[in-house]
Amino acid sequence: MTVTDDSPAGAHPTDTRGLRDRLGRDLKGEVRFDDYTRQLFSRDASMYAITPLGVVFPRDADDVAAAVAAAAAYGVPLVPRGAATSLAGQTVGPGLVIDLSRHLNRIIEIDPRRRTALVEPGVVQDQLNRAAAPFGLMFGPDTSTSNRATIGGMIGNNSAGSGSLRHGMTIDHVRELDVVLSDGSRAHFAPLDEADRATRAQLPTLEGQLYRRLPEIIHDNAQAIADGFPRFWRRAGGYRLDRLARQDLPFDLAKFIVGSEGTLAVVTRALVDLVPEPAHTVIAVGHFTSTQNAIAATGDALACDPSAVELLDRTILDLSRQKIEYASLGTILHGDPDALLFVSFTGDDEDALRERLARLSGRWQRNGHGYHTLLAVTPQQQSALLKVRKAGLGLLMAAGEGTRRPLAFVEDTAVDPVHLADYTRRFKETLDKYGMTAGFYGHCSVGCLHIRPFVDLTDPAQVHRMRAVAEEIKDLVTEYGGVNSSEHGDGLARSEFNREIFGDELYEAMRQVKRAFDPDHRMNPGKIVDAPPMTDHLRDPALPAAGPIRTHLSFEVVGGMRAAADRCMNIGLCRKSGTGTMCPSYMATRREEDSTRGRANALVKALSEPDPKAALGDERLHEVLDLCLMCKACKSECPLGVDMATLKSEALSHYHEQHGTPLRSRLFGAIRLLNRLGSATAPLSNLPGRLRPLRRLMARAPGIAAARPLPLFVHRNLVRWFHRREQPGAAATQGQVTFLADSFTTYTEPDIGRAAIELLELAGWQVQLSSGGCCGRAGLSKGLLSDAARAARALAGHLVATTDPGSPIVGCEPSCLMTLRDEHLALLPDDPAVKDISGRVRQVEELLTEAIDDGRLRLRNDCWPAGSRLLYHGHCHQKAAVGTAATMDLLRRIPGVEVVELDAGCCGMAGSFGFETEHYDLSMRIGADRLFPAIRAADSGTVIVATGVSCRQQISHGTERHAWHPVQLLREAVL
Repeated sequence: MTVTDDSPAGAHPTDTRGLRDRLGRDLKGEVRFDDYTRQLFSRDASMYAITPLGVVFPRDADDVAAAVAAAAAYGVPLVPRGAATSLAGQTVGPGLVIDLSRHLNRIIEIDPRRRTALVEPGVVQDQLNRAAAPFGLMFGPDTSTSNRATIGGMIGNNSAGSGSLRHGMTIDHVRELDVVLSDGSRAHFAPLDEADRATRAQLPTLEGQLYRRLPEIIHDNAQAIADGFPRFWRRAGGYRLDRLARQDLPFDLAKFIVGSEGTLAVVTRALVDLVPEPAHTVIAVGHFTSTQNAIAATGDALACDPSAVELLDRTILDLSRQKIEYASLGTILHGDPDALLFVSFTGDDEDALRERLARLSGRWQRNGHGYHTLLAVTPQQQSALLKVRKAGLGLLMAAGEGTRRPLAFVEDTAVDPVHLADYTRRFKETLDKYGMTAGFYGHCSVGCLHIRPFVDLTDPAQVHRMRAVAEEIKDLVTEYGGVNSSEHGDGLARSEFNREIFGDELYEAMRQVKRAFDPDHRMNPGKIVDAPPMTDHLRDPALPAAGPIRTHLSFEVVGGMRAAADRCMNIGLCRKSGTGTMCPSYMATRREEDSTRGRANALVKALSEPDPKAALGDERLHEVLDLCLMCKACKSECPLGVDMATLKSEALSHYHEQHGTPLRSRLFGAIRLLNRLGSATAPLSNLPGRLRPLRRLMARAPGIAAARPLPLFVHRNLVRWFHRREQPGAAATQGQVTFLADSFTTYTEPDIGRAAIELLELAGWQVQLSSGGCCGRAGLSKGLLSDAARAARALAGHLVATTDPGSPIVGCEPSCLMTLRDEHLALLPDDPAVKDISGRVRQVEELLTEAIDDGRLRLRNDCWPAGSRLLYHGHCHQKAAVGTAATMDLLRRIPGVEVVELDAGCCGMAGSFGFETEHYDLSMRIGADRLFPAIRAADSGTVIVATGVSCRQQISHGTERHAWHPVQLLREAVL
């Protein structure tokens, strides 16, 4: 068990050291009281920040009970936490944070006969759905954050989602709960008849007291309970005394805990219901000229019995077009809609579902709703649509600039859908009155729109207007009989208004509930009852002004280095698993500090210190950044575009300036020189990789993993071949193209470059080889930014001087090629040569595809790749910068092939990362997550394809399968 604490003596009013020592003795899980861990857990996806006293990572329910008991002994508040995707501030608070996501994430049992799952609270919703899918089952509530939201968090919040019209809310799917109460005692909550309740009421424990006291509260406040709750069904605010009071239902504390936001107990295990997964889903996407017109069409949609009706407005649509990850949506929309309405139908009879689609389309046409209806029936047709719909929150967050952000404080209201159009109109009038703009998206089928006004919390006047809007919207939703919290909970944003919403008598009854469960007011205090003003604990005003720091890379577009890190709004998409690339280290370790979010928050702390340059040399910060593979997936997959690879490069450069540059970093930074020497002396240079004593020596110093095969140098490298070959006989018809001889394949896989050059020449291009210098990619990855800048300046200058103006520059190694159009601009933003070259970079696949389509390259039907199944793994930098469409298009031109693109994340190699002794095991774990199993599952006739040199090395080492570069396959197919 690990205990860390770097906080100075006397830093906290509590006996921090005594609490930490007790936790260290009593828990098997980690205990962290250092300042960086506390910073990482001070924020969630809301507009709030509160620094906790410490964080524990319990390994089991015994650890949870021990942590709660220790906190009780020291009078310390508790904050249970899952993925911390809460939008209202539920998972930030003072005291001790209990991270239930790190270890308590087991699916204990799925019972397909009873349609139940027994899970720990850290199980992620998509994780449960994957496990239930073989039985044709799923968890009913379908949140947009399903790829990182934990079941425990959904219980705490009473989450719902797009499918709530069919499946209700989390409260409707919880059967039984194991919990730890505020005194550290354990209890099992399940439905009880009156006799069982009375029996448990005799227990001389806190649990027994609950079974005595709660019926008294219900009896004493019966009229207030009957009259005080909003009538609309979709509620996630307050304590659910209305359900507990019903005489037609058992006395059920399991359901009562749902939606209590960790203020009553800590859940350690849950028995939840599963529902049948529908065999088919079909979607109608209405195109509208205004958001109001889209909302007005909801009634016709509901008349056709859909499973969900979802709205996206122009703000989100425009943002999706700007992100590679979501850009495919723009290719299937008609015209330029101001809003889309997604209407989903689910069931087992596809013909019946198609009939409902046709009925809806007809109703909209007859009633003049919208100008086009797109019908998406197959999963392929639906993929881009669903991806953007689920990313609505993140895309909207990306519209923020600096500290002006779209904030969640009135985003969770809901009214009966019959009132939605009128309610939304008046909502917008309120925003207009205060000069606020907002993005609109959400669940029209249940009257819930997530409207997030843009506010700069560092401006006191805007904070004042925010509060005024919150108060007016609270009154407006009450007027319509709706709810202020419909699925995101109360938290710090809305709890303050609960007395007004529920009335004095019912609110006091809720306070009595809180005292019954938590007499000392330590369980996540300040939520639901006895809350501070909604304008307390705001995140942005709490940050000190950023100190001056001179950076090598330019962050001016986003307002400086701290602003680049602080773009993170903690929505937690980097905590997903099972899909996409971001964040490979988190997928392997499940540690918050190994997520993009964790690293961004750590950098915000360092860059908020009085001397940020010195803070970048902090060893704990270096530890947090260490496992970043610099894959750049966050640049494209993070909706806010937090570019952790660039931030880490800059941070490493300052770290080296203070501590010196390690020999290994120098060696890898000079990889072009080393590879050139290795090629010049091959095959002798390949001997060290085969001699065990030398490999053991290399493992000790400079720290190159002995288990990792070294690349084999080729004496007849690409440069030698190019200058000694016969010149092509045919005249060039397409002009000049420059081929970038990268620092890797040039010396270890020259056949790839040779294939590309021969193909370009066959396609009519005059190929010039650029082999004189390095792009600086290796130096960037090691924080050697002065070296990288020199390399960038020299290469750009050489290319401008020696190539035809405007002529394309191509290459076969994505990491090197993309450096010319990305990092070079960040290193030398004012260099005209760098700007010129960055605009001329193209993927070699694009030129070759054009040549095939123009008839300049002809492919043989009898070539050996023809008719094959191709399994393609894209390079992370390629996916982040330009996507993989060009490579997929080229591969599909090979006659008769079936091309399958793997969703296998990062390979784990990441350049030098996988060669490093301390990173080797993690590198292999990342590869073993999805990539290795997918390749091993492919039959021997399947052809493996990968664009990246690191990817091919990792695939070979991890699966003993050879991976081809796409141009090698195409060369085999050309006449």
